[in-house]
Amino acid sequence: MSFASTPRNPSAARPGDRPANKRRSALVPTLVVLGVIVLLVVILAQVWTEWLWFDQLGFIEVLRTEWGTRIVLFLLGFTLMAVPVGLSMRYAYSSRPVYAPSTPEQASLDQYREAIEPLRRLVMIVGPALLGLFAGAAMSQRWDTVQLWLHAQHVGQADPQYGIDLGFYLFTLPAIRFVVSFLMAVVVLSGVAALATQYLYGGLRIGGSKDTPRTTRAARIQLSVIGAVLMLLIAGNYWLDRYSILTKTAEKFDGASYTDVHAVIPSKAILAGIAVFVAVTFVVTAIRGNWRLPLIGAGLMVVAAIAVGGIYPAVVQRFQVQPNQQDAESEYIKRNIDATRTAYGIDDVDVEDYDAKVTAEPQALRDDAETAASIRLLDPQVVSPSFKQLQQVTTFYSFPDTLSVDRYTLDGESQDTVIAARELNLSGLEASQRNWTNDVTVYTHGYGVVAAFGNRTAARGAPSFWESGIPSTGQMGEYEPRLYFSPGSPAYSIVGGPEGTEWELDRPTNDGGGSINTRFPTQDVSAGPDVGNAFNKLLYAVKFGSEQILFSDRVNEHSQILYDRSPRDRVSKVAPYLTLDGRVYPAVVDGRVKWIVDGYTTSNQYPYAAQVTLDDATADSLTQSSAAVQALQSKTANYIRNSVKATVDAYDGSVTLYAWDDQDPVLKAWSEIFPTSLEPLSKIDGELMSHLRYPEDLFKVQRELLTRYHVSDPKQFFTGTDFWAVPDDPNAAGSIAQPPYYMTLRMPGADTASFSLTSTFIPFGQQARNVMRGYVAVDADAGSQDGTKAEGYGKIRLLELPRDGSVPGPGQVNNNMTTDSKVAEEFTLLGRGGAQIVRANLLALPVGDGMLYVQPVYLQAETGTTFPLLQRVIVAFGDDVEIAETLDEALNAVFEGDSGVDTGTDPGTDPGTDPGTEPDDEPTQEPGDEPTQEPGDETDAAARAALADALDRARQAMEDSQTALTAGDFAAYGEAQDRLDQAIADALAAEARLEGASADEPAPTSTATAGP
Repeated sequence: MSFASTPRNPSAARPGDRPANKRRSALVPTLVVLGVIVLLVVILAQVWTEWLWFDQLGFIEVLRTEWGTRIVLFLLGFTLMAVPVGLSMRYAYSSRPVYAPSTPEQASLDQYREAIEPLRRLVMIVGPALLGLFAGAAMSQRWDTVQLWLHAQHVGQADPQYGIDLGFYLFTLPAIRFVVSFLMAVVVLSGVAALATQYLYGGLRIGGSKDTPRTTRAARIQLSVIGAVLMLLIAGNYWLDRYSILTKTAEKFDGASYTDVHAVIPSKAILAGIAVFVAVTFVVTAIRGNWRLPLIGAGLMVVAAIAVGGIYPAVVQRFQVQPNQQDAESEYIKRNIDATRTAYGIDDVDVEDYDAKVTAEPQALRDDAETAASIRLLDPQVVSPSFKQLQQVTTFYSFPDTLSVDRYTLDGESQDTVIAARELNLSGLEASQRNWTNDVTVYTHGYGVVAAFGNRTAARGAPSFWESGIPSTGQMGEYEPRLYFSPGSPAYSIVGGPEGTEWELDRPTNDGGGSINTRFPTQDVSAGPDVGNAFNKLLYAVKFGSEQILFSDRVNEHSQILYDRSPRDRVSKVAPYLTLDGRVYPAVVDGRVKWIVDGYTTSNQYPYAAQVTLDDATADSLTQSSAAVQALQSKTANYIRNSVKATVDAYDGSVTLYAWDDQDPVLKAWSEIFPTSLEPLSKIDGELMSHLRYPEDLFKVQRELLTRYHVSDPKQFFTGTDFWAVPDDPNAAGSIAQPPYYMTLRMPGADTASFSLTSTFIPFGQQARNVMRGYVAVDADAGSQDGTKAEGYGKIRLLELPRDGSVPGPGQVNNNMTTDSKVAEEFTLLGRGGAQIVRANLLALPVGDGMLYVQPVYLQAETGTTFPLLQRVIVAFGDDVEIAETLDEALNAVFEGDSGVDTGTDPGTDPGTDPGTEPDDEPTQEPGDEPTQEPGDETDAAARAALADALDRARQAMEDSQTALTAGDFAAYGEAQDRLDQAIADALAAEARLEGASADEPAPTSTATAGP
C-alpha cells in the first residue's frame, strides 16, 4: 500500500500554536461578560442602594409595595399588549390565502413580502415586544391609581347628580377609565397589526372590479371581532363620560352645567347605545359576511356624534340656557359652591361684617393692646443678612434667605420668634479647602439654631437674639446642636470611625485659634446605610461617581453614608402619595432639632369642585425671590387636605409621619396601602404639638378660592360683581401676590389673641383702585404643651369690609406712606451717607375698630458689608400716616398721643423723668441782658460734619467686624462692635442736632423697641 504525499502548508498550525480565530472567539464572550457585569453594577448602584436607604430609615414596606405593584403592572401591561398584538399578527399570517389572485397590486405586494420574509419572524416577535415594553412602562406609572382602586374608601357623601358615593369618583372611576383607555389602545394596535398583515399577505384586497374591500373568511372574522370589541370599549367610554362630566372645567364654574345635565349626559347614553348596536353589526358581519351593515352603523355613529353629541347641546345652550342663563344655571352653580367649599375645607368659615373706621380715635387700641404689643417687627425675609453677619460665625455655615416664624414659651408667655438653623455651606470654603476629604468627611454638619424676638430689637436695630452663638446659649435649653440633615446639606457625607478618629469639624473654639472636632457615633446611632463592606463601597462609588469611596481609609467598617438629606426629599420618598408644602421650618423639640414638613393629599376627581393649578395658587413674592420657599408642585386639583404632619430629625435623619387628618378618605386609603408608615395623632407629644402650625400653602389655596367662593348666592356668583383678588406685594417688582403673614392677633369678636396666618383682599379687576374688601385669618396654633389638638385650630374667620371703598388696601397704603411728607423727610435723612432703605413686610391688622398697617423700615450700607438694621416704623390708619423710631411712638402719634399700649415708659420722656411733672421753665431774659445767640450756619455745618464722620466710622467698623468674623478673631470682632456702637450713637446725636434738638440732650441708645 502506498500513500500519496501531501504538500505541507506553510501556514499550518504547529504544536503549541494558538489559532488566531480562537483568540478572537474568546475575546468576544469576555467582553460580553464584562459588559453584563458593568451593567449589573450600574443597575445595582441605583436599585440596591435605594433598598439600603429605605431599609435603614425603616420604610422598606413603602419601597416593597411600590416596586412590587410596579413590577406586577409592568408584566400585566406587557402581556396585555404584546400577546394580543402578536397573536393578531400570527393569526393573520397563518390564515393568509395560499394563492393570491394575480393583479398589478398583488405583484407589488409580492415584492414587499419577499423583502420582509427574512425578517418576518423577528418582526413578529420584536414588534409586539416593543409595544409591550411601552405599555408595561405606562401601566406601571399608574401604580398609585390602581392601589387606590384596590383600597377604595366609602366617603359617606353622595354626588348631587346620580346620588353615588363620592368614593366612586375619588378611587374607582379613575382606575376604570384608565383600564378602558388601555384596552382601547390594545385593540386599536391589534387591529392595525391585523389589517397590515392581512393586506400584505392577501387576506384583504382593495381595488379591482369592485369598489368595496374584499376579505377572506378568516380575515373577515378577525377584523369583525376586533371591530366589535373596539365598539364595546367605545360604548363603555361614552358611558363613563356621563360621570366624568361632573368634574369638567368651564369658564364660569366647574362641574356639569344645565346643558351638560339636560343634553350632554343624555347624548352620551345615546352614543353608548349606538356603539353597542354597531358592535352587534360587526358580529353579524363575522357570521354572514356582509361589510355593508357595520359600515352603515359606523356612519350612523359619526352622524349621531355630530348631531346628538355636538349640535343638540349647542342648540340647548343657545336657545334654552343663554336667554335665561342666570336662572337656569343657579342650581348647578349652587352645587359648585357647596362642593368647592367642602373640597377645600372652607365650608365652615365665620363671615362677619366689619364696619372699619378710617379715623383713629384716642385710646382705641386699649382693647387690642395684646395684639399691638405682639406686632412682629422682624421681617423673616429681610433680616436673613443680619443673621448671617451676626450669627453665621464662620464662612462654612449659613442661613437661608428667608427665615421662619414660630412661637416659643418664654417666661411663661408665648413669644413670636424668628428662627433659623445654622446650616452647612460648602460654597463658603476657599478653593484651597475644597477636596474630597474635606467635602465628604470633615465638613459634615451644621450647628445649632438662632432665635430672635419677633416684636423687638436690640441696640442699633439689630435682631434681639434669645438663642445664639457657638456653642449655642440662651433660653432654648440643652439640645443636640449638630445638623447632619437640612435643606442646604451637601449631596452626601460619610461619617463614623473607630475610637480616637475625631476628624469631623464640629465648631471653632471661642478664642478663634482652632477648632473642636467630633465623631458621629455610628456604633450607637444609625443615620445612613452602612458603607463599610467592599460591595457597598463599590455601589456607592458608582452611584456618586467617586472612586475615593473605594480607596479612602476614612471609609471603614464603622462608616455610614448620608444622602438625600433635604427634609422635603426624605419625606417625599417615604410618602410618595403626598404633595409637600413649600416651606420647611426647624423647631427644637425634646432635645433635638426637628424639621417640620406639612403634607397634603389631593385629588382632581371631586364632583363639581373648582379646579386649581396648585403652583399658580401658591406662587407669591416669597416663592419668586427666595429659594427657601417653594410653590406647590405643578398639578391640578379640586380637593386638598393637610392630612399629614411629618418631622425629620436633623441629627439622625429619622422621618416620622403623623396622621393629622384621620378622617380624610384619601389618607385612609393610603393607610391601608402602607399600614405601618403612619403614626396616629395621639403619638404627637406636647412639645412637638406646640410648634405645629397651619400650613402656608393650604392657606394660599384657600384664600385663592375665597376670592370667589365667599359668595354664597348663585345669582350673585354668576354676575361676579363681588369677586375679590389677592393684592400684589407692594415691595415686589411686577404683579406678584402678597404672601400671607404669621402673627399673633385678636380678631374682632374673639376672646383672646392667637397665633394666626393672615391675608387681605381687594376688589377683582380693580388693582388700580386698591381698596380693602376682605381680611382673612386662620387660627394657626395647632396645640399646646399638653399634647392636645387645639379646638380652634384651622378656624377661618373672614371680615367683609364696607363696599364704599373707604378702607385703603395695601397698594393705597404703600402709596400714602411713600408720598407722606414726614416719611419722605425721614427717608432723606436716613439715606444720607450712602445708606440704603429697606421697607419690610406691610402688615395689616384689624385693631382699633379699623385696619392698622405697620411697616418696619431697615437701613443698610449700599456697598461693602451690608446687613439691615431696624431704624424706623411706619404706621397707617385710614389716611393717617406716622413714622417714628419705635412702634409705640408711631402708634401714639396716630392715635393722638395715647395708643393704649402700655410699654412701661413714655417714649416721649427721658427715662427717670417723672412723666407727671412739667420741666422747669427756661430762664427768661431780663432787660439789659445780652441776647442769647441763636444756632447759626456754623453750628449746622459742624453737625453735618459730625454726622458724616460718624457714618464713615460706622461703615469702617462694620467692615472690620466682618473681617474679624471671617478670620475667627472674636476679640477683634468685639472691639469693632464697640466702635460701631459709638459711631451710631454719635450719628444719632448729630442727627438730633440737625433736627433742632438741644446739644445737651442725651442721644438715644436704642432705635427700635416694640412691645413691653
